[in-house]
Amino acid sequence: MSRFVDKLSFFDRRSSPMEEAEDIPRSGLLHHYHEPIGAVMTPEPSPITNKKKPSVTLAQLLKRVNDARSGSSTPVSLTSPSHCTIDLGESMPGSVSSESEYSRFDGDSEGQLLPFVLKFVDLTYSVKQRKKGSCLPALPFRRREPEPEVPRMKMLLDGVSGEAREGEIMAVLGASGSGKSTLIDALANRIVKESLHGSVTINGDSVDSNLLKVISAYVMQDDLLYPMLTVEETLMFAAEFRLPRSLPAKEKKNRIQKLIDQLGLRNAANTIIGDEGHRGVSGGERRRVSIGVDIIHDPIVLFLDEPTSGLDSTSAFMVVKVLQGIARSGSVVVMSIHQPSYRILGLLDRLLFLSRGQTVYYGPPSLVPSFFLDFGKPIPENENPTEFALDLIKELETMPGGAKDLVEHNKSWQKRMGPKMRHPDGRRHGDKAPAMSLKEAISASISRGKLVSGATNGTVSVTSESAPAPSVHKFANPFLTEVGVLTRRAFINTKRTPEVFIIRLAAVLVTGFILATIFWRLDESPKGVQERLGFFAIAMSTMFYTCSDALPVFLKERYIFLRETAYNAYRRSSYVLSHTIVGFPSLVFLSFAFALTTFFAVGLAGGTQGFFFFLAIVLASFWAGSGFATFLSGVVTQEMLGYPVVVSTLAYFLLFSGFFIVRDRIPRYWIWFHYISLVKYPYEAVMQNEFSDPTRCFVRGVQMFDNTPLAALPAALKVRVLRAMSTSLGVDIGPGTCITTGPDFLAQQAVTDLTKWDCLWITVAWGFLFRFLFYISLLLGSRNKRR
Repeated sequence: MSRFVDKLSFFDRRSSPMEEAEDIPRSGLLHHYHEPIGAVMTPEPSPITNKKKPSVTLAQLLKRVNDARSGSSTPVSLTSPSHCTIDLGESMPGSVSSESEYSRFDGDSEGQLLPFVLKFVDLTYSVKQRKKGSCLPALPFRRREPEPEVPRMKMLLDGVSGEAREGEIMAVLGASGSGKSTLIDALANRIVKESLHGSVTINGDSVDSNLLKVISAYVMQDDLLYPMLTVEETLMFAAEFRLPRSLPAKEKKNRIQKLIDQLGLRNAANTIIGDEGHRGVSGGERRRVSIGVDIIHDPIVLFLDEPTSGLDSTSAFMVVKVLQGIARSGSVVVMSIHQPSYRILGLLDRLLFLSRGQTVYYGPPSLVPSFFLDFGKPIPENENPTEFALDLIKELETMPGGAKDLVEHNKSWQKRMGPKMRHPDGRRHGDKAPAMSLKEAISASISRGKLVSGATNGTVSVTSESAPAPSVHKFANPFLTEVGVLTRRAFINTKRTPEVFIIRLAAVLVTGFILATIFWRLDESPKGVQERLGFFAIAMSTMFYTCSDALPVFLKERYIFLRETAYNAYRRSSYVLSHTIVGFPSLVFLSFAFALTTFFAVGLAGGTQGFFFFLAIVLASFWAGSGFATFLSGVVTQEMLGYPVVVSTLAYFLLFSGFFIVRDRIPRYWIWFHYISLVKYPYEAVMQNEFSDPTRCFVRGVQMFDNTPLAALPAALKVRVLRAMSTSLGVDIGPGTCITTGPDFLAQQAVTDLTKWDCLWITVAWGFLFRFLFYISLLLGSRNKRR
């Protein structure tokens, strides 16, 4: 069929019998109109109340389709325009046209539904402009040119109005910076209400934010997907998030299989998404998967920000063709697009051209030539109307007055042509909104299988003068179900990227091997004590430094997380708990690897009990360090910013840990940093695990002269000095007398305020605290609304 249509020019295709049949889902009554050459092509519908003209039956329309396919029907030429629109009136897309559809829809009637109408009126949005200027002072000998006055506020949307209807695709066009994405964000409630002026309603009712998240979906411009999941797995997890637990697993699988067929992804269902390092699906398939993830629950309203960006013409056409099918299934589709091809233009129903936030054209594609002809800029024959319009708008924007004349012409043209232009249901612009309220329309849509989600439980509330406060469930599934699905997905990703864990394990083993060979079998001498201190300081700080690789984990998932939580796919708390569960097993494995590599090789004390405590404090250090890196990943947005913060902060923690300078010698104005140092507590814990035994002696007799100038004296002379000291002090001090025990050494290092178990639990508490702070950062930093 597409090959048949492509043989015709754009406007002939729109008026061919084939297209009339294709327009059945979003139209109904058959109206003919004739215009002389050169006149504005606007439909003049026959009065609905006139019973003399019989309605066109479905059999007649199918006959026209057969004639078109067999070549018996000649396409209508521009020299004798005879255009038709098929209007369903108040019926839902896909219903059969009948005489009853001529009458106004009655809210009590069964089997007939009014289409959804998303209407926006006078949308205005502006942001503050920063003043441009040099941070360096002007040189006295250099004359400074006066800078032009910059407006304090920049208008991104300026009185934009229009509407999008069920069964149609409304495309927002314009050059870069014209306000396309801003308008999509405004309609999708992604701008705070205090900043956005104007109204956005569906069927005349303003929509609560929570309700809009349930009935709509927003597809971002970038394809934010997990690269190691297959197409089917990606859609399966989306179904697990957006579809209710009460829906049987078999129905969920059927929904996914139907969606795969609808998106044309059957051949790529078992192929991974892929990224730069892993070959996966094509760009067009990836874009369709992105759309499928957001329409898994069959939303009523679908917003898309440039879904064809970066795709070739064929892939872009296939994407828009899929969107046309979604619209005709009973959805309102609003998308921004940069420059549609001729074929894509034939799939669009309404166009809205923007220039610096102002509307320069709003209406059907078929009236674009008439609009610019009336403006005095006729579109050359065989030229893409949208390309001509965008080039003209760009040219006007370079002039001093900008596109002001075109904006004013659109306003006057809309007033002049508004009474003659009718919607596909026969209503004129400005007519009263559909009789069915939003609440009734959503309930009816759910009853016929639309909005496959238990988030509304079949009942909805909308904000209106007569309706109470909104009452909808924000999430489709309970907390534990979300945690289970998130954990399963994360484990699959981890399993398919083993190189990440292998690199971490290799780093820990190499570090442990180097430390074990350097500090091999330390003795119980004063030098052995100092070497133990060095080992503990390096080992404990290494735990934290190796955890810095947790920083990019969330940074890579950040925008996927924002996309999924923007429409309440799951709770942020579910994500934090799942993130913790998935990361913990690897921490246990790394802790065992490091403890086994170093504890016995260095010759640390404590036996089996001491080993397991050492293992516990190493695990607690990994736990706290990964929590710290995770928290920072929620605060910073780029790896280049995160790594300097992690490295410098850990260096400060090591400096104030008590290794380089004991607690009693730290200045009072820096003592607070000593107590917030993450390295302090595991460092003191292993110190007490090693030196808490009072029966162990680390300095005996002449060993007290080690690390002093007297260490160079002959051994016999050292013994004589000991005897002299013994005589003077009245204490028997011989070569084998214990001078310093383990607790004595702890007192010298000021490691006396906490026990080793206190240090262990404080380290564990740091890990929980940082993960709680990570949750807070997600709450505050993942807001998806402009200010």
